[in-house]
Amino acid sequence: MKDLEIKKYIDLEKKRQREHVELIASENYVSKDVLEATGSILTNKYAEGYPNKRYYDGCEFVDKIENLAIKRLKKLFNVKYVNVQPHSGTQANMAAFLAILKPGDKILGLSLNSGGHLTHGHKVNFSGILYQSDFYEVDNNGLLNYEKILKKAKKFKPNLIICGYSAYSRIIDFSKFRKIADIVGSKLMADIAHIAGLVITGHHPSPIPYADIITSTTHKTLRGARGGIIMTNNKKIAEKMNKYLFPGTQGGPLMHSIAGKAIAFGEALKPEFKYYIDQVIKNAKIFSNEFISLGCKIISNGTDNHLLTIDVKTSYGLTGKEASKILQKNNITINKNTIPNDTEKPSITSGIRLGTAAMTTRGFKEKHFKKLANLIHLSLKNKKDIRINISNLINSL
Repeated sequence: MKDLEIKKYIDLEKKRQREHVELIASENYVSKDVLEATGSILTNKYAEGYPNKRYYDGCEFVDKIENLAIKRLKKLFNVKYVNVQPHSGTQANMAAFLAILKPGDKILGLSLNSGGHLTHGHKVNFSGILYQSDFYEVDNNGLLNYEKILKKAKKFKPNLIICGYSAYSRIIDFSKFRKIADIVGSKLMADIAHIAGLVITGHHPSPIPYADIITSTTHKTLRGARGGIIMTNNKKIAEKMNKYLFPGTQGGPLMHSIAGKAIAFGEALKPEFKYYIDQVIKNAKIFSNEFISLGCKIISNGTDNHLLTIDVKTSYGLTGKEASKILQKNNITINKNTIPNDTEKPSITSGIRLGTAAMTTRGFKEKHFKKLANLIHLSLKNKKDIRINISNLINSL
């Protein structure tokens, strides 16, 4: 690379990723093949439109790539219609909303404090600006209460109910959400950005038979290039979601990213991917259980998936922001996170969210996460410098 300034920062980021324990639940490490595709000459190609219906010439080869991505994604989720072009999960959600709603319609999602996402109706996001939004909450045990959600839905009468979250560690019963949606005459959308990898391996129930439309990112537990996807079994909705993605909300697709997605989908179809997700969940459970044994308060008192949220204010007398800074200094990367009934602002929070997908990719097993829980506990409780221990843990792989 001739641009030495940029090269310096890329090299530093590479060093950071190598030397830090990555526990952000939204992040993962892609394969060399995915990296090669996303950094390829495909970034040069403009391909507005869809395969065989482009607005530019010279798309005969990128058409084949996108068609492969589509074919593999359909097989992964056993779904009829997909769109692999969204630049991000937010773009996927925006197109999905437009496909099944009119501006001003009502949407009901999980609150941010309870583990929801900005794009599920928060007032600062397009979803809370273009639509009337209200929220359901988890109960005092940090769990979804379907009877209370139904009661809320009956009162609010939403046009759309959203399920699937960014910080919920338990199994989601999509069939119960379908029943709620049918009772109140609402459409149902599942945002499975975090649990997509668990869904395709059978570690979490699939929303495909129940939701009218499904969105996801491709870079979390799917371990692919950064981007989004939209899926449905409804032909009319499929036509609308394609229309509202392009030309509705996006121009040309990122063909280098779509190639990276296609490779990741191919990798996820292999038996090894199921073994990987097996280990992700085993690691999350031992991680959570070890924190509980150390006296920490874990939201919902455990996990069924790849993430967990710690109430650090109760456990350590720290805000999420303070805990995040302490761990960052000790080469552990996490994110601060709101918790149910949080008294702190979203920029401060009372919790932190930890995920096991990335470090499982790097080779962490149960013993590593058990050790890591004790090191994090030591660091947060006594403000200890644990960098040498973290280095030894990584070097033990």
